[in-house]
Amino acid sequence: MFRYIGNKTKLLPVLMEEISGSVPRGSTVADLMAGTGSVSLALRKNGYRVIASDIMTYSKHHLVTQLLFASPPEFRLLQGELGRETEGSMYRAVLAHLNALSPKEGYFHQEFSPGGKPANGTPARKYFTSANAQRIDAIREKINDWIGAGLITQAEESVLKHTLIMAVNEVANISGTYGYFLSDFTRSACNTLTLIPVSFDAEGGVYHRVLQGFAEKLAGDITADLCYIDPPYMKRQYAANYHILETIARGDCPEAIGKSGLRDWWDQHSKFCTKTKIKDSFRTVLSTMNCPLFLISYSEDGLLSIDELVSLFESFGQVNTKIVEYARFRSNNSPLEKNIDEYLIKVTKG
Repeated sequence: MFRYIGNKTKLLPVLMEEISGSVPRGSTVADLMAGTGSVSLALRKNGYRVIASDIMTYSKHHLVTQLLFASPPEFRLLQGELGRETEGSMYRAVLAHLNALSPKEGYFHQEFSPGGKPANGTPARKYFTSANAQRIDAIREKINDWIGAGLITQAEESVLKHTLIMAVNEVANISGTYGYFLSDFTRSACNTLTLIPVSFDAEGGVYHRVLQGFAEKLAGDITADLCYIDPPYMKRQYAANYHILETIARGDCPEAIGKSGLRDWWDQHSKFCTKTKIKDSFRTVLSTMNCPLFLISYSEDGLLSIDELVSLFESFGQVNTKIVEYARFRSNNSPLEKNIDEYLIKVTKG
């Protein structure tokens, strides 16, 4: 389960209709702020060559798993250590091994569970039950050991971390994002964290590219027939709201800052979340990428109005806008309206 702001899964039919009507199958499509990878995976399944990128490390692991594998990895270098623990794929054997590890009172237990004592002296945090935090610590430690010993490849690391993040999402004691935790544990948060094998799709091949970095810096090195951009709409920074997932993705133990335990996320601060800089960021992407056609998702709740967006993009060529009613991302008990207008803006450079 993905629990991310702006996840475009429900918008996929409209997006794919728009993309298929603009460029034929076999074309190269860049998914410049790919997030969960739901759009990238749909593009792959529909026969496009995909270049997917994002600034977040957890996103990179999602993208590698969904774009660069047609079947589970073989984990050949782990066969000597694990042996044939189960019949069938080594992926399932590796997950069984990780699920059976003895709990550890490590970083997650200390910083993000009621049984811990945060290093900065704040009251214990309740992102996870103590038992689940210890399971996360044990699994993270073992994955780091395998990385250090050279027993898993970078792609295999991505699959394991993607799998762990999906399991963590199921038991996180949060209302919507990881910006803060709930005061009481929900029923789902009390379930035992368990690594479940993720599915792999053979459709569309595995010849795609995954990049990590800021869109403004990557754009100049990308050549595509169409570029889809789903930027942040508001001031809320993904790096802050998903700090725990980023820590799992990086496998590190950063200083947990303040009552909520945020990591220092400034190295992943997006200018698309800043009203004074967002226009320059758009200009950089559209002017430097070798691509004739751009499709941009944006929300009526965004930092820029539709009139501002159209005015900005008209300096690059022809602009066409479609309005789609879409389910708004809301935290629990939010007073905001359930639905919202989503803009699909097509820019044909000329």
